[in-house]
Amino acid sequence: MSRGAPPRPDAAGFAAFYEENFDAVLGFVTRRTSCPQVAADLTADIFVAALEAAGRYDAGRGSPSAWLYGIARNVLSSHYRGNVRERHAVARLNGRRLLDEEDIAALEERIDAERAARALAERHSALSEPLREVLDLVAVDGLTPREAAEALGLNQATVRVRLHRAKRALRAAYPAVTERTDRTDRTEPVDRALEVVS
Repeated sequence: MSRGAPPRPDAAGFAAFYEENFDAVLGFVTRRTSCPQVAADLTADIFVAALEAAGRYDAGRGSPSAWLYGIARNVLSSHYRGNVRERHAVARLNGRRLLDEEDIAALEERIDAERAARALAERHSALSEPLREVLDLVAVDGLTPREAAEALGLNQATVRVRLHRAKRALRAAYPAVTERTDRTDRTEPVDRALEVVS
């Protein structure tokens, strides 16, 4: 950059400063970016910042070229900080990868399964407390109706009636599920949940 005339805030004086330093500033920028549009924008931004600061130029703090290099470095630094923030924001907004048909099908199945689970949970929470107690002991905790009756201090007939009512209420949400016979032996909790719902 020129070590010549300092920048002047008047139009004619700054125009001379611009002509004298344009190639040096453009070279400084093009060594730091590979995009012509970005290089042109940054060069313009550097000279706009220099024009705005021209009235504050102090020859005692350095040469005109050092002053202009300082402005150029600040403009580039600000640009890249903003560019990084922008890229992070765009990445957060567009952080979804494109899905192929298999991914979409798998997600649709999962959404459907979750929808069924949510519907079942809603139906379960709508049950009265006595029906929910029996259902949870048999379907979730894996007790037999006899064991559930003992745990609740009820007779086995009452537990079976409550279990039947709970199953009927749950089936209302899933009318396509067919009735199966009750089992009184101990099974895995998942099997028990399926048995109770069906």
